[in-house]
Amino acid sequence: MHAITISEPGGPEALVWDEVSDPVPGEGEVLVDVVASAVNRADILQRQGFYNPPPGASPYPGLECSGRISAVGPGVTGWAVGDEVCALLSGGGYAEKVAVPAGQLLPLPAGTDLRHAAALPEVTCTVWSNVFMISHLAPGETLLVHGGSSGIGTMAIQLAKAVGARVAVTAGSKEKLERCAELGADILVNYREQDFVEEVKNATGGVGADVILDNMGAKYLDRNVRTLAVNGRLAIIGLQGGGKGELNIGALLGKRGVVSATSLRARPLGEKAAIVAAVRERVWPLIEAGQVRAVVDRELPMREAAGAHRVVEESGHVGKVLLTT
Repeated sequence: MHAITISEPGGPEALVWDEVSDPVPGEGEVLVDVVASAVNRADILQRQGFYNPPPGASPYPGLECSGRISAVGPGVTGWAVGDEVCALLSGGGYAEKVAVPAGQLLPLPAGTDLRHAAALPEVTCTVWSNVFMISHLAPGETLLVHGGSSGIGTMAIQLAKAVGARVAVTAGSKEKLERCAELGADILVNYREQDFVEEVKNATGGVGADVILDNMGAKYLDRNVRTLAVNGRLAIIGLQGGGKGELNIGALLGKRGVVSATSLRARPLGEKAAIVAAVRERVWPLIEAGQVRAVVDRELPMREAAGAHRVVEESGHVGKVLLTT
């Protein structure tokens, strides 16, 4: 098969479409012929040499895919050759074939195009696990999403609105904020021109955000704590603003706040399977009902992964950038 390889860490040019050995499904795995994958920030970090795959995972980038099952390994039940699926991966999505643990497979939601289904696994699992399973966002509460126009942000807006929450977002342009508003965002903050602490406080009558989904890390840590409502929950899922920050514990105590930090990639198979099962039960019906959808900015051939990485790094896109085989 062919896959995007990374011989040495570097810029987008480090991504090379090369011929490699076919994967073989092991115990509890299936082989998927990949139709599409999607670009995630973690892929860029891997390309740069900062986020290596966990032990035993594919060395190729790509944390999600869609396609058709072409082989079923020992011990797998409930799936058959020819099934159209999408999947959460630990790596290997930038390839023509990938071996996937059966617990990380999802059927295509009714009405979803097979290619566009590749935009669903990572964002739905990330948002559902952090905003709902860990932070317990409830109807009537306020969710603040940093990077509201990103793949994760566009999904978080829709899921929060679907359960009856109010949504605040930050983004870097008027155009991106308009796209967030179209998805249901109520409070729009241009982080280049406005202070999100002040804007969220003003919009909530001084209460603040009950849940914050943060992709920035250190840069926003202090301001996120100041933005939290009493009994607020801060869920950190990225380090785009640095990995080390100073936490004002006194302020956190005063809020009776909770800070959580998670990633999906290195979690044990059982934990990933539980998240995938919850997404299938709770999110898939919303997609099938038309309340939630994958937001796709553009599709590029997988062999042009370098160009797709440049698009994501320039941050001019809204939603997901797909790679098709």
